[in-house]
Amino acid sequence: MSALSFIQAVEVEHLLSWKGVSDAMIEGHKKPRADIDDILFKHGEDALLNRAAWIKGAGIGIKTATIFPDNKTRTPTLPSIHAVFTLFDDETGVPTALIDGIMVTKWKTAGDSILGARLLARADSKVLVIVGAGAVADSLIDAYREVFPNLERILVWNRTFAKAQELADKKGVEAVEDLPTALAQADIVSSATMTVEPFLEGDWIKPGTHVDLIGAYRPDMREAKDSLITKGSLFVDARETTLHDIGELMIPLKNGVLKEEDVKGDLYDLCNGAKGRASAEEITIYKNGGGAHLDLMTALYIQKTAG
Repeated sequence: MSALSFIQAVEVEHLLSWKGVSDAMIEGHKKPRADIDDILFKHGEDALLNRAAWIKGAGIGIKTATIFPDNKTRTPTLPSIHAVFTLFDDETGVPTALIDGIMVTKWKTAGDSILGARLLARADSKVLVIVGAGAVADSLIDAYREVFPNLERILVWNRTFAKAQELADKKGVEAVEDLPTALAQADIVSSATMTVEPFLEGDWIKPGTHVDLIGAYRPDMREAKDSLITKGSLFVDARETTLHDIGELMIPLKNGVLKEEDVKGDLYDLCNGAKGRASAEEITIYKNGGGAHLDLMTALYIQKTAG
């Protein structure tokens, strides 16, 4: 039996690349469709989340995360989220690695979006607008810079302009205050906010733009208004995790604004030869919903890179 390894971010993160993780996701989607499921326990505001996946011929994995919001009020303060990813051999069921779960989530989340953009955005895209200024936005700047090296401008908008300016100064990009004006210039829009009420308007998006929606992850959350979600060709990372679990699509489906057949494809389709962007003028809209299978693909990439 092989030894169980513990892989920490400090040991391996400097060896990872955004192209590498998205390449690993492409290969993962060429294998049989994953079995995925979640288990959530809550006591008040505190929660335990288990996200499990099994990809035949690749591996088995489960990410276990605890969410304790009051940790930030402790003395000394503690992170609100702690996580570990456990990786098992697909043939024997033997555990092979324990991986820093926060690192897995970071690389999975932006890696998912960058893969969607590789498959759907115009290769000649020059202007990226990032909506939001949190940790995901920070990763997105690095990811898009690596995978779209011909970008000429990266603009960051946040409801609190000071946060946008802080991130822009840190990453050497531009902070903007007027969102509609910024989006009118965008070739790629990547939105990673914590909003519940949708605010992105279809009229703000020009022909040919790729829109990447990350932020909404609960049934009550949306970033895009109906005018945007219906304006372009709609794609998702996985039908199982987006259509009936996340408000971004669940609410317009329930209200009759969308039909399930309006989703033109997911990553299993796109990574196995299905058509993505049809023309340079087409607006493509991609919902990044996450999913345990993407965590597993990312964890396998991290394990391979760590050696």
